[in-house]
Amino acid sequence: MLTSRQERILCKVVDDYLQTGQPVASRAIAADPELDCGPSTVRHELALLEEYGLLGHPHVSAGRVPTDAGHRYLVDRLLTSGQALAPPEPRLELSLIRREVDEAMRATTETLSQMTNLLAVVSAPSLNTATIRRIEVLALQPQVVLVVIITSTGGVSKMLATFERSVDPGLIAWAGEYLNERLVGLGLGARMIHQRLTEPGLSVTELAFLARFAPAFGTLASETDDALYFEGTARLFSSVQTEDSEQVNELIGLLERRVALLRILRSALGEEGVYVRIGEENELPAMRSLAVVATGYGMPLRKLGTVSVIGPVRMDYAGAIATVQEAAHELSRFVEDTYAEN
Repeated sequence: MLTSRQERILCKVVDDYLQTGQPVASRAIAADPELDCGPSTVRHELALLEEYGLLGHPHVSAGRVPTDAGHRYLVDRLLTSGQALAPPEPRLELSLIRREVDEAMRATTETLSQMTNLLAVVSAPSLNTATIRRIEVLALQPQVVLVVIITSTGGVSKMLATFERSVDPGLIAWAGEYLNERLVGLGLGARMIHQRLTEPGLSVTELAFLARFAPAFGTLASETDDALYFEGTARLFSSVQTEDSEQVNELIGLLERRVALLRILRSALGEEGVYVRIGEENELPAMRSLAVVATGYGMPLRKLGTVSVIGPVRMDYAGAIATVQEAAHELSRFVEDTYAEN
C-alpha cells in the first residue's frame, strides 16, 4: 500500500505523461504546489515507486514514465473508490429508444469513439438470446408472398416465395395469424418452431404453404455469431507506436479476425464491474501494447453484449471507464425497452 504522498506523486506522473507522452522530470513534480515536500524527498519517493515497479526510468538522465503496473494501481483505486466517475464533456447522448438494434450499435460506437478518441467496439446481442417478436406475411403480387421475421433484438429475416398460381388471400391472412400466435416468444433455436410449422392438425395446403418459408427461420437461427461494430480504427493506429511492422501486422490481423477479439470482449461479461486489461495483462501478443476498457450491457439479470474502447496504455482511464459505463447504461435501457415490447 502506498502512502498518500506516493499516490499523489504517481498520479502526477501519470497525468503529466498522459498530457505530453514524455517522461516526467522530478523538478516538474517538485514544483506542484499540492506536494508539500522538497526535491530530494520527491527523488526519494520516485526511486521507491520505481523499485515497486510502478514507474519506469527509460534513460539515466530522463524522467519517469508509468509502467503497466502503475496504470493498473490507479485503475484499481478508481474502481474500488466507490465514487461515481464523471464522463468527459459533452455528455453521451444517443437517443436510442426508438432505434433498431443495428442503428443503436452504430450510434454507440461512433459517439463513444468521438468522445474518447479511441477505437470503440460494441458487440451486439447474440441471436442465441433472441426470441421471435413478430412475423409479417405480405402479398406483394397475386403469386408472390413475402415473410418478414423480426426478433426481440431487432434482427430481421426476409424470404420471398413465388408460387405457380395466385395465392388465396385467406391463406395468407391465416398464416400471419397462425405464425404470430404459435411462434412469437420462442427462441430462435427452439425445436418447437419446426414442430409448430409441421403440426399434424394442419391441412395439406397449410403445411405446404408454411414449408415454403421454413428456411427463413433456419437461416435466422444459424446466424448465432455476435456482430461487432467498430469505429475509430484510424485513431487506434495513430495513437500506438507503429515503428514495429510485425506488431502492426498482428494488430491488423486481430481486427480482421473478429472471433479472437470477440473472445476477449466476452471475458468482460464475467466481470462484476468494469473489465480493464493493461499492456502485458492482455493474453494476445497483438494487444500487449494496448489497453482495453469494457463492460457488459443488457437486462438486469442477464448481460447480452459488451461496450468497450481500445487504445494505448497511455490512456485517460477515468474518462474511458466513465464513458464506457454510461454507454452501457444507455444501451441497457434500450435493450430493456426492446424486450419489454414482446
